[in-house]
Amino acid sequence: MKIIDFQIYRIDLQTRIPFKYGIATMTRVPEIFVRLRAEFGNGESTGFASDCLPPKWFTKIPDKPLDAEIDEMLLVIRRALETSRKISVPSLFAFWKALYDEQDQWARQRTMPPLLAHFGTSLVERALIDAFCRLSRVTFAQAVQGGLFKIDLGELRPELRGRTPADFLPKTPLSKVIARHTIGLADALTDDEIPPTERLNDGLPQSLEASVRRYGLKHFKVKVNGQLANDLTRLKRIAGILHSQCGSKYAFTLDANEQFKSIGDFQAWWRAVRAEPMLDGLWERLLFVEQPVHRDFALRPEVAAEFKSWRQRPPIIIDESDGSLDAVSTALRLAYAGASHKNCKGVIKGIANRCLIAQSGANLIMSGEDLCNIGPVALQQDLAVMAVLGIDSVERNGHHYHAGLSQFPAGIQEQVATNQSDLYRRSGSGWPTVAIANGEIKLTTVNAAPFGVGFLLDPKGLTPIALPLDSVP
Repeated sequence: MKIIDFQIYRIDLQTRIPFKYGIATMTRVPEIFVRLRAEFGNGESTGFASDCLPPKWFTKIPDKPLDAEIDEMLLVIRRALETSRKISVPSLFAFWKALYDEQDQWARQRTMPPLLAHFGTSLVERALIDAFCRLSRVTFAQAVQGGLFKIDLGELRPELRGRTPADFLPKTPLSKVIARHTIGLADALTDDEIPPTERLNDGLPQSLEASVRRYGLKHFKVKVNGQLANDLTRLKRIAGILHSQCGSKYAFTLDANEQFKSIGDFQAWWRAVRAEPMLDGLWERLLFVEQPVHRDFALRPEVAAEFKSWRQRPPIIIDESDGSLDAVSTALRLAYAGASHKNCKGVIKGIANRCLIAQSGANLIMSGEDLCNIGPVALQQDLAVMAVLGIDSVERNGHHYHAGLSQFPAGIQEQVATNQSDLYRRSGSGWPTVAIANGEIKLTTVNAAPFGVGFLLDPKGLTPIALPLDSVP
């Protein structure tokens, strides 16, 4: 198994509304596509992978220019692709592990965070999975259940030695997932608060209240910024809207995006919001809290003692702290309630994490979180993995912050609309947008495709990025 050649394509997107999360507000973002051609024992095949380059997520450095962050994300992708050309091994797992180790060593020499470095690894991994499944004429679920990737769980998690993913994962992928709607820090909660000059005419709901009505939403992800007065005011408004629109039939998660410096800081914030009488009916519907503490402090040894002394804490999971192969093992030892999965952190790594969590306890959590994923590739591949991992509540926000696939070339729009009509519907203007009904997303064509995408992407209209070989220092 080896890589023959590859290309990178780019398209620059504008969001329909600002997406404010943590210290960043996204209004524009590049979407990157990796196309590679690989040689396997039984022939050659082409595969694609894609993701956006989100500001202030892989590294949260407030004063770093956004263009410098984009250059850095492109650097790790280029490095992973160039390294991949030198690898020739007998299995997909062995290929991924060799690439992971090489990328890891390079990142350590540059003191680069592993979460950022392995963004590049994950894009090569996903494109290779796509190519493998297409050539083998199997779906992603069949490949995982059948052991076709040759994943050695024991090499990644000694406690899983002798076990396979099929021992832990559902025998069949989920046929649908609940769309957990993101409520960003800048999102309008009602239509009344949107100034006339900022109201959109794209046929999609703009406020939280309108989104609940349009999509029949029942799961939500609420962003908080750690500023108690602001958070309390916003939480009370959100609670009122969810209660009026959903009654008691909803659930939610909290995402603090690393806004706290310690467990103690978050505990003080938590006690204050729990003491607010107007929020009494809210907390019984909380599923978990995601990454409240900054990654620099979240996995320190003293966290175990802080958790032990806080007996009435909510379930707390890690997200941005999951940068290395042993991060989830460390988090579970410290008494975190689990971790998230995002494809940008790695597919095989996510499978291993899911198996570890499944073995470690019935009350532990693996959540599905979003990187503002949109089609025509990233969203489908993300959903394919969520279905195989058995994660039934998945954060979805790309369809909310982008006007569907309206910014993509017409040929790509037509490929999506024609081949995956259960996942997408046509808007009033004709462009595809994600189909959500009764708060759910159907996955029939996602599960039937080789790796989520039911067609071989035609990159015509996307901008190729020149990549001179051996150009990465």
